[in-house]
Amino acid sequence: MTPFANWTFFGLLLLYAVVPVVALGLLGKASARWCFVITLPVLGFIFSSPDSAVLRIAGLQLSEVGIAETLQPWGKQAEATQFAPLYVFLFSALWLWATCLVFLRWKSRATFYVAMLLALAPLCASKLLPFFSVESAFGFLGISYVTFRALDVVFSIHDGVVKQLAPGQLFAFLFFFPAISSGPIDRYRRFAQDWMKQRTRAEFLNDLDFAIQRVMRGFLYKFILAALIDQHLRAPLMKASGAWACAGYAYVYTLFLFFDFAGYTAFAVGISRLLGIHTPENFNAPFLARNIRDFWARWHMSLSFWLRDHVHMRFQLAAAKGKWFRGKQTAGTLGTFLTFGIMGVWHGIAPHYLIYGLYHAVLVTGYDVFSRWNKVSKWWPDSPRGRWIARLLTFHIIVFGMLIFSGRLIPPPPPAHDEVVERADAYSVEGYVWQRDKKDGGLLVDVYVDYGWVVRVPANLDRADLIERGYGNGKHGYYAELPKWVRNNAQHVIEVRVVGSNRLIGKPKVVSAEPDPPPPPQ
Repeated sequence: MTPFANWTFFGLLLLYAVVPVVALGLLGKASARWCFVITLPVLGFIFSSPDSAVLRIAGLQLSEVGIAETLQPWGKQAEATQFAPLYVFLFSALWLWATCLVFLRWKSRATFYVAMLLALAPLCASKLLPFFSVESAFGFLGISYVTFRALDVVFSIHDGVVKQLAPGQLFAFLFFFPAISSGPIDRYRRFAQDWMKQRTRAEFLNDLDFAIQRVMRGFLYKFILAALIDQHLRAPLMKASGAWACAGYAYVYTLFLFFDFAGYTAFAVGISRLLGIHTPENFNAPFLARNIRDFWARWHMSLSFWLRDHVHMRFQLAAAKGKWFRGKQTAGTLGTFLTFGIMGVWHGIAPHYLIYGLYHAVLVTGYDVFSRWNKVSKWWPDSPRGRWIARLLTFHIIVFGMLIFSGRLIPPPPPAHDEVVERADAYSVEGYVWQRDKKDGGLLVDVYVDYGWVVRVPANLDRADLIERGYGNGKHGYYAELPKWVRNNAQHVIEVRVVGSNRLIGKPKVVSAEPDPPPPPQ
């Protein structure tokens, strides 16, 4: 079950978390330690329900369900793999929890590198295993965010700022359920302070007021604004082709991604505050940024600050101590490319994610060079007009980066086969069928009603969107009209199969008659 994605989750959250915490808070006993008691059943619901399974999208496994749905570059239908994510989660949870505790017990320079590799092992397995076997799947909802939390503990132990770990507190930090699927990424020392604090009744009421406001903002952003943008703007532009459609998609996708992600973050921050944990913010008016550095100080802040502190600053410090480079700016520049390269790969190992990271590395490096030059030349004035022009330019640069991130400019390689039923009713069925060894068409589709064959049609209709996705000549669409007896005011089960392989396309559809038949495609 994906957190904050449907009313079922909110109902369980109300029953198992909100009501108990509010009752304790009104009595002045809402300690954050109650999070441990509340976390266990909620995690059970998240990882034991079928819809939290790892998604298989275009031949790649994506385990970040909450965000993966927003990252699908073409809105492609996702198919859940058949395995129990609860067992994978329990194994990975024990692995990461034990890694932190063992490293604290045997801390040294050598064990520091071993601990980092062990903490990264589950995440690497989830990213790399599908390339060896597309049927394999390893990972769980939020594995990337949990890994960064575990690495924060390892770094803190190595730096000497964390000298002891309470096992229960460590588990609650690593798998804090409001932020488990998509962050924000907290720090262990900050989390521990909230964990140990006993709130008064007045403090709880302030946190309750804050939580209500954030949850309401989350509903506005995610379930109203993001949903409307997705339905009325993003979905139509996915199927459109051409330069104007691509440009429009860039702006729409940027707004959709912000409201969807910011809405989730509002839920996570609000519920965290209700539980007594001051989870850090992730957004601060990012589209008002005056330059690309300012943007990364406002967008996905918990991730950018984590990478700044644990990657960029450590690389620069190591380079300075080891005197690796002669140039004054070399370490900073290489550190920027390393940081944004990791950021890109962290989102996924598809080429467009890495290019997205390198794109921002080039922008940040270029801005640093320009900023140093402008201090001397005073070419760009620091005036109200200059600041607003800078905001406008920065926004368009960001939008182009989001277009790269979406995968539309650099779509992933087409899978071995791909079949979709896009619409099915009592009058007709339509969709597309792609097979790599028959990239120029020639496939046939059989339609069954109530498990009996009724019609066979070729999959040879032109689809411009399939050409953009690398699906051969794009002639892979199909349209099949159903016989009149299907429209007899009774429910019928429709199945669509690929002739030859007999592969079932999607799930069986249950349909009934409609008053007016839809027109056939032109």
